[in-house]
Amino acid sequence: MSTVRSSMRRYWMSTSPSDLAASGSRGLRSRLGAVLLNAERLTQVASIVAGLLIWELVATQYSAFILPPPSAVLRRLFDPAFDLKLLKALYGALQHMLAGFGLAVAVAVPLGILMGRHPRINAMLDPLVSALYAIPSVAFVPFLVIWFGLFFESRVALVFIMAFPDMLIVITAGARDIKRNLFAVGRSFGASPLQIALKVTLPAMLPFLMTAFRVGIARAINGMITAELFLAAVNLGAMMKDSARTFDSAGVLTVVVVVCLLGLTAQALIAALEARLLHWHHR
Repeated sequence: MSTVRSSMRRYWMSTSPSDLAASGSRGLRSRLGAVLLNAERLTQVASIVAGLLIWELVATQYSAFILPPPSAVLRRLFDPAFDLKLLKALYGALQHMLAGFGLAVAVAVPLGILMGRHPRINAMLDPLVSALYAIPSVAFVPFLVIWFGLFFESRVALVFIMAFPDMLIVITAGARDIKRNLFAVGRSFGASPLQIALKVTLPAMLPFLMTAFRVGIARAINGMITAELFLAAVNLGAMMKDSARTFDSAGVLTVVVVVCLLGLTAQALIAALEARLLHWHHR
């Protein structure tokens, strides 16, 4: 007991009041942050539940052919035969969506850095990017059919066209936003151009990169469905068209809900990655 009391006495003597105040302030901030986070999650859940209830009430005023209620969508989601078909279609749709999104990332990141850091390159390419961004993506469908056909390659190309301009604009803005003194510090320590790119440019751009990925994945999912509806009707697009052909509004809406859940899941994964990589960044 005497050893414990002496240790505690040394601790209190070595710890200043300012240290104790700072420690208490950090603990209070962490507890307050946890409370706010839980309140935010409860608010999100409550808003979803309220939306579903409103949807259910409004749907009772119309025929299920016009507006199926959420209960009908849930029954369809838990139908084993429908689920098996849906999983196969989702697996096929994800293949060309991820391929197009990965290609857009591979091109947009280095090109955006070049455009953001080199004004001449930006002056040359910015009008082309702006023109590409202004053209509706569906307008490229006839050319994609001529160039790539109706199947996998053309679907990948359409996903790329829909995701690439949005990502490029955000990444270019991020590269342009990097402060010059960061590069000066890197050069003063003898960093090579490759080291500056990897240890200065990319870390400074991470907030913009995460934002570009979140925007790009949403556009890629949009392009996935657009490609399957306007090109060869396959996967999720084929399920939507088959359900519409048989006047199965619940089936069409179920596929839409699954696409919505896919988008929310992708956004949540990128947000989790962002929180892990950018714990130092204040939003």
